[in-house]
Amino acid sequence: MPLSKLQFRPGINRETTSYTNEGGWFDCDKIRFREGFPEKIGGWTKLGSSSFLGSCRAIHQWRTISLNNYTGLGTSVKYYIEEGEGYYDITPIRETTSAGDVTFSATDGLSTITVSDVGHEAVEGDFVTFSGAVSLGGTITADVLNQEYRIESIVDADSYTIIARTVATVSSITVDGEYTPTPVVANSSDTGNGGGSVVGTYQINVGLDTAVFGNGWGAGTWGRGTWGSGASLNVQSDTLRLWAHDNFGEDLIINVMNGGVYYWDSSLGLNQRAIALSDLSGASDAPVVATKVIVSDVDRHVIAFGANPVGSSTQDSLLIRFSDQENAADWTPTATNTAGDLLVGSGSRIVTAIETRQQILVFTDLSLHAMQYLGPPFTFGINMISENITTISPNCAVAIEDNVFWMGQNEFYAYTGAVQKLPCTVRDYVFSDFNQQQAEKVFASTNSAFSEIWWWYPSASSDNIDRYVVYNYQQNIWYYGSLSRSAWVDRGLSDNPIAAGLDGYLYTHENGFDDGSTSPSSGITAYIESSQFDIGEGDQFSFVRRLIPDITFRNSTASTPSATFTMKARNFPGGNYLQEDDETVTKTASSPVEQFTNQVFVRLRGRSLALRVESTETQMGWRLGSPRIDLRPDGRR
Repeated sequence: MPLSKLQFRPGINRETTSYTNEGGWFDCDKIRFREGFPEKIGGWTKLGSSSFLGSCRAIHQWRTISLNNYTGLGTSVKYYIEEGEGYYDITPIRETTSAGDVTFSATDGLSTITVSDVGHEAVEGDFVTFSGAVSLGGTITADVLNQEYRIESIVDADSYTIIARTVATVSSITVDGEYTPTPVVANSSDTGNGGGSVVGTYQINVGLDTAVFGNGWGAGTWGRGTWGSGASLNVQSDTLRLWAHDNFGEDLIINVMNGGVYYWDSSLGLNQRAIALSDLSGASDAPVVATKVIVSDVDRHVIAFGANPVGSSTQDSLLIRFSDQENAADWTPTATNTAGDLLVGSGSRIVTAIETRQQILVFTDLSLHAMQYLGPPFTFGINMISENITTISPNCAVAIEDNVFWMGQNEFYAYTGAVQKLPCTVRDYVFSDFNQQQAEKVFASTNSAFSEIWWWYPSASSDNIDRYVVYNYQQNIWYYGSLSRSAWVDRGLSDNPIAAGLDGYLYTHENGFDDGSTSPSSGITAYIESSQFDIGEGDQFSFVRRLIPDITFRNSTASTPSATFTMKARNFPGGNYLQEDDETVTKTASSPVEQFTNQVFVRLRGRSLALRVESTETQMGWRLGSPRIDLRPDGRR
């Protein structure tokens, strides 16, 4: 019988059974499709040897006038500028005490120091820098005290504890994303209190790395309600620490979601911290709280979504405010400037906003609106585009080629001039294994080199992102995989995409073929598996005696790149795959060029068959073509 060419439809389909999806692909991990054919995705390498603290939830790249390339990183505990593979802490300061407001108390034989500061308003994990202290009399010297510390525990509203440590910068004791100090133990001579000139400089409160759900006291950072009280509903008591950031010229606007708005002046250098926008020179009625802040590229207004009104510090979750044109400091509406505000008329809160070439799309929890620049005297106008949409998280939307794509509750959407639900062949696969309590962690990213939109999400058994789903908008197909990343920025200033791992490192993606998170680099397990196929209507058995592979090992540097071809046989659509001798076929090339094993002989019999191609080797990539098999009918019994 002549050879049968195995050609499958591009993309993964999990909306039907494997048997019903005959002629298509059914499962995969770490593959993509190029011109309809599957290939292994590119690898990743660490960007330098330094790491940052906390989980990074936002990355932004820009270039200054002096051609410095900066990368801003907002984590759950700090905000950094990465430059030259080093991390510079520019986290804003929320309070600096008066001299003498802070005192210390040590205990002989312990490294725990109790710090007294009336009304400190700190939370566990906050960072504070002390200055002006003198020695406690023993091993707790002035140099030990006068440095940056992480608060270990909150004793009460007027005191907290730290762990005395050897003298070092926090960046030097940040190892693999963890704070790793070397403790200093107090002795019997440490009876002082640090003197009367101690100053405490507190950074803004750290945020949650994992959303907390619960009821009654203790559900949030400080608890909710009175001691022992309960809530009628299980509600999210604290929001995840998320950031929005955008460059204003060569400077940076930073915003904590539903928190403060800050400004970093790049001309002051990497050792200067961001300051509150309201403290900027010439600031007038600048917002002190917002859900998200962006800079309008066309008209150069700074726009705050979900901001406080002029004259109030209370957040209005549906209020949009914008600064005077070309002026990030002036937010007071007058007859001679273009500052002003708009109120969204639908929904209960603004979730996010995305800028496109022509307009800014504003997402509420119920609707989508288009905000456009009109010019004086109104400056901006806003119109509703669609109602009854859902938006799963503040970072779930992304704009590309003047279209916007986003993930909703159990749906995917696109805006291309009108809102439409995206047909998705893996929708049930994604949302049936999804941790809804950590949905705020979901973020969208683009990989424009391959016409891909990636959504990163936590599976049902994980509190952290461990999965991704990809929509290829050029081929209109879907595929998915498993990988832990918490933020991503597409290529632009960098030659390759940059992503943040959960281990405190940035990674350069589409770089080589290996997993660079290990040392030495390890191989990536990548596979794709077809749905079942059979002869005719599957009413008779098929026999396969040989397979002719068609695979190329593109740009591989491994000495003997290889992939494993596995033919699987079933007798019934819902039955187990049969365990036959010679079931697994390994196809190995002798060099990293397109040289192929001619054929492999097998003996397989069943009513339906499936093909799986898998690789685990290092320094090796592959692209699948159209394998052929020697398939013939083999009777009905």
